Amino acid sequence: MTVFSLGWGTSALGYTRARFLIWQMIGVLFFALMIPVSAAIADRSGRKAMLGAATAGIIAFGAVFQPLFGSGTALGVVAFLCLGLTLMGLTYGPLGTALAELFPTPVRYTGASLAFNLAGILGASVAPYAASWLATNYGLAYVGCYLS
Repeated sequence: MTVFSLGWGTSALGYTRARFLIWQMIGVLFFALMIPVSAAIADRSGRKAMLGAATAGIIAFGAVFQPLFGSGTALGVVAFLCLGLTLMGLTYGPLGTALAELFPTPVRYTGASLAFNLAGILGASVAPYAASWLATNYGLAYVGCYLS
């Protein structure tokens, strides 16, 4: 959501880095607000239900990825960033508990920490390259499919 969109927004859409970073900061505010919101919802409805709903939202977001981001309009790009980062934030509230529950008590924090950080290193480090390749070779709609 952040690395690919910054690169595409400045190179393909032609926005200045300063302007696009301001828009990303607006989106990150939504991300940050959704962490405690999703944690509170998970406390009431369960972490699996919250993560499932957030995942369903992310899958649906893949369908509007190209229409919003590809519009190139300031409103479309800001809406894209706010919606995408909102959905990302919704996963973070219940994620710590969900990851910790996967491991037995003696290694719970080590397991959760390794799982989270290795997923970030191995998964998230490849995503911007894959998204750039897809967008360049096939268009933004394929990045939305990849995200979904």
